[in-house]
Amino acid sequence: MSRNLTNKFLEYLEYEKKYSKHTVSAYRRDLTDFMEYCEEEFEQDDLKEVHYNQIRSWIVLLVDQGIVNRSVNRKVSSLKTFYNFLQKINEIEVNPLSKHKSLKVQKKISVPFTEKEINEVIELLKVKDDFEGVRDRLIVELLYSTGIRRAELINIKEVDINFEENLLKVLGKRNKERFVVLLPFVVETIKSYQEKKNELDTMEDAGYLLLTKKGVKIYETLVYRIINSYFRGVSTKVKKSPHILRHAFATHLLNKGASLYSVKELLGHSSLASTQVYTHSSLEELKQVYNKTHPRELN
Repeated sequence: MSRNLTNKFLEYLEYEKKYSKHTVSAYRRDLTDFMEYCEEEFEQDDLKEVHYNQIRSWIVLLVDQGIVNRSVNRKVSSLKTFYNFLQKINEIEVNPLSKHKSLKVQKKISVPFTEKEINEVIELLKVKDDFEGVRDRLIVELLYSTGIRRAELINIKEVDINFEENLLKVLGKRNKERFVVLLPFVVETIKSYQEKKNELDTMEDAGYLLLTKKGVKIYETLVYRIINSYFRGVSTKVKKSPHILRHAFATHLLNKGASLYSVKELLGHSSLASTQVYTHSSLEELKQVYNKTHPRELN
């Protein structure tokens, strides 16, 4: 029974909620882990009959195994979403996790790249005029100048680019479309890249903008490696990922006076709460300016 319901739930996530295959796989792992725990510990094979105390004992086990609170919360969130689904289809009346409080986690503050670091990488890439060099520069420029997510970058198609209006159509989370502005220097790089792209021997995924030199669509780990490799040479920051460029985009706009609402729309966030994460860096910069310029002693 439980496995039938979990399969229905996973199909709901994939086909109705439009979650990515990666996300659906994460839900599947979390549910499978919990089902196996219930079968071994309580000889319980029906998740509809599970009580909160049983879930709590699983949480205690995860913590004892050394799994960090953030990861435990994610697993429990998967379970809570599953029980919300069972409520929705009238399989249960009460979600056993309805009153559960998440474990406390230490907030991690991602430090964005500076304008200097980004400019150094772009200038370095301008020297490289082969296919991969121009493509890598375009990847950096697109991520930084538009703030798009890595998954959104990978899925850009040639037809999504409007050169007349200098706009790019982006397919975000939950298949929500939005348009972002392409700055003139990015448009130039796109055109230079397209010339190189048209010289490839084969193009299996020609409809997509960004390809490997073998003519297939780029993938997430490749984008990560590209960003990490170039920024490793100019930055000492711990994290050097595509998301840090998105973080830099938001932070630099806020530092220059952009409104939080405008940045929210550009990032494709559904709520301001998600965007407010990026205000920390802006506040830190304001603090530095304040400490450097405020007269500590009045004459």
